[in-house]
Amino acid sequence: MKIAVIGTGYVGLVSGTCFAEWGNEVACVDMNAEKILGLRRGKLPIYEPGLDELVERNYAEGRLSFTTDIAKAVKDAAAVFIAVGTPSRPGHGDADLSFIYMAAKEIAPLLAENAVVVVKSTVPVGTGDAVEKIIAVKRRRGTFSVASNPEFLREGVAIRDFLEPDRVVIGVADERAREVLMEIYGAPLAQVDAPIVVAKRRTSELIKYASNAFLATKITFINELADLCEQVGTDVEELALGMGLDKRIGASFLNAGPGYGGSCFPKDTLALLRTAQDHGVALRIVQETASANEARKRRMALKVMDAIGGNIDGLTIAVLGLTFKPDTDDMREAPSVPLIETLQRFGAIVRAHDPVGMENAARMLENVELLEDPYECARGADAVVIVTDWDSIQNLDLVRLRRTMRSPVLVDLRGAFKAGLAEEAGFHVSAIGRPALRPVELSPGFPDTRYRLPGASEASGRVLGGRYDH
Repeated sequence: MKIAVIGTGYVGLVSGTCFAEWGNEVACVDMNAEKILGLRRGKLPIYEPGLDELVERNYAEGRLSFTTDIAKAVKDAAAVFIAVGTPSRPGHGDADLSFIYMAAKEIAPLLAENAVVVVKSTVPVGTGDAVEKIIAVKRRRGTFSVASNPEFLREGVAIRDFLEPDRVVIGVADERAREVLMEIYGAPLAQVDAPIVVAKRRTSELIKYASNAFLATKITFINELADLCEQVGTDVEELALGMGLDKRIGASFLNAGPGYGGSCFPKDTLALLRTAQDHGVALRIVQETASANEARKRRMALKVMDAIGGNIDGLTIAVLGLTFKPDTDDMREAPSVPLIETLQRFGAIVRAHDPVGMENAARMLENVELLEDPYECARGADAVVIVTDWDSIQNLDLVRLRRTMRSPVLVDLRGAFKAGLAEEAGFHVSAIGRPALRPVELSPGFPDTRYRLPGASEASGRVLGGRYDH
């Protein structure tokens, strides 16, 4: 099948490439000529593991093309996917649909007879109705369909998520749209036993927002329980294990941390709230989730300050990991940004390292020295803060890291190191969801590797072993 994909951002590029991998003829369109030229040369505008190899192979074999000529791409295409950005409007929270509507106007007179326009971007309920009206006005004659097909791609594992999804959701208003989308998805998904949910178009649009809001709520819930764990002397990872083994709850998204970020959860929760407000519905749980998450990101700076002793004016803090999650260069809504900004306001000198995201981070951070080597980043630092749990950061030589630093303080906001591991390397550790541990002082200088909870007797000191992983 001939498919056109409008937009070569994260969703458009991954979707178009995977459609080509399934054997379709796919033309990806973008108005940015420099981006298109780069794609033709194998230079991708995003970092996603495995995507470069997929693009290279399908481009070389002629199934995948990149162009700025929207008329050429759309001509004779049975399906035209709109995968442009829908960012939050500053000060409003609702989704900016201007790129969606612009794409609809441009493709309207170019569509083949019976073509199906598929909105792949994340959009509020009713957007498909608006797109249909725009195309009808601009097209004036000929039949077409408009469908919804929201994406559920996780950055870092997007290829697997597309080719082997938990489910695919399609929202249709007529049989033609259902037939075309089933032709695209039916056979490939049957091979991996992935279900296809066929719903009304408006329901499909809402499924995406509802899913992301629920996952954001789950993250915020375990983050708040992590705070309680720290106060009552329990371990949030053991708590999450015990909860997650309940099939009604599930283990995913129960990893406590500094707050969620990225291109979806923050934006989509706000957009869902605005939709609810427009229809007179109060989504109190979602509202509290969004508020709690934003507050948490900056509160993590206070956790760093407490670990150092309170006053950080003039102290050097090394931040390891900047992107909102591992295996992506995405800095959108990354917890590292408000954390660093807050530390700087309290007078700290901040250095930072990330394996992939430093080019994007440089555009967002001011007065932060970015270093390629994590050990150089930590050299002479008064504290190291783990914000993103990249494999390369989790595999650091902690003894070597400790020796480069001025003070042995490590703040682990991601549970990157097993309980007791960093302490054994000589660190004073402050971690998310674990009670603060302090050395049992047996002799002057650095203590040995026995630890106890604050307020515990010396006799209760114990060597900490591994933790439950889930």
